[in-house]
Amino acid sequence: MKILVTGTAGFIGSHLAKYLIERGDEVVGLDNINDYYDVNVKYGRLQRTGIIDSLDSGKNIPYNQLITSNKYTNYKFIKLGLEDKENLDKLFKEEKFDRVCHLAAQAGVRYSLTNPDAYINSNIVGFTNILEACRHNEVEHLAYASSSSVYGLNETMPFSTSDNVDHPISLYAASKKSNELMAHTYSHLYNIPTTGLRFFTVYGPWGRPDMALFLFTKAILEDRAIDVFNNGEMRRDFTYIDDIVEGVVRVIDNPPKGNKNWSGENPDPGSSKAPYKIYNIGNSSPVKLMDFITALEEKIGKKAKKNFLPLQAGDVPATYANVDDLVRDLDYKPNTSIKEGISNFVDWYREFFKI
Repeated sequence: MKILVTGTAGFIGSHLAKYLIERGDEVVGLDNINDYYDVNVKYGRLQRTGIIDSLDSGKNIPYNQLITSNKYTNYKFIKLGLEDKENLDKLFKEEKFDRVCHLAAQAGVRYSLTNPDAYINSNIVGFTNILEACRHNEVEHLAYASSSSVYGLNETMPFSTSDNVDHPISLYAASKKSNELMAHTYSHLYNIPTTGLRFFTVYGPWGRPDMALFLFTKAILEDRAIDVFNNGEMRRDFTYIDDIVEGVVRVIDNPPKGNKNWSGENPDPGSSKAPYKIYNIGNSSPVKLMDFITALEEKIGKKAKKNFLPLQAGDVPATYANVDDLVRDLDYKPNTSIKEGISNFVDWYREFFKI
């Protein structure tokens, strides 16, 4: 298959692209390589897949030009913004993708409190451009990143795709819920199979520098205090990156069909008569934040200094994924343990930053 993966300088996208390339798919990666966080981490991910030779050469990647990997003959990359509709349409028309996995987005709950425009431009305008490009270029299946953040004020655990998610508490979450609504519209109107992926706190090697594990590891190694929100009374359904990628690949390979049992009198939010589906991808085993920190301390061999703080605006105290649909439809359930995942991350961190 020929697959477009957006966000391939990003955490999940870089891992997914490598997986698909190595199984033999023809892959085109896309990313605007913005400076939301340390671009050297993004350059490192691109170097890993042979798009650049060194971190320094990442600064010289031209805009809107396909680059062939020096490591994989079946991988090309293009630096392009989602808001650039003209060049995005041209890319779709020329490359003729069979399937699209759209992971590029402005990420982060807290950043959305101070930079709302970035979320509208990337997550709303950009997603519209992806939908239109899929519509006009006979794409067989669009899989796209949603988020566990959409559950917002919902306190029913575990979170199910059949739950109502009309009460988001951050613009980031609202933008992801909007993506799900927009995708359903295109599935209904144009019969485009679309699948939304609600990721639950993804972590692992090459992870994002704005996420807790990265921040905690950096602070502990530098002998600085870590910020522990909600006074440590947090639970997260941490999901290891390899588990996420396996789930995403199974989704890409299995475009949804309409749910024959779907009823407008009792509508299931996670499916439709149209070829539309939503999946949770989580470990389905919430971990207490303090236990997570303890596992990190044990791996590093050093106690963390802790700065206990109240719950931040936009955050939820707990996440917990119901993955019954994932198990039933795709015969898959994430299962990597926290200790294994944290150990792999710290090993990567020490190697990348030469610590």
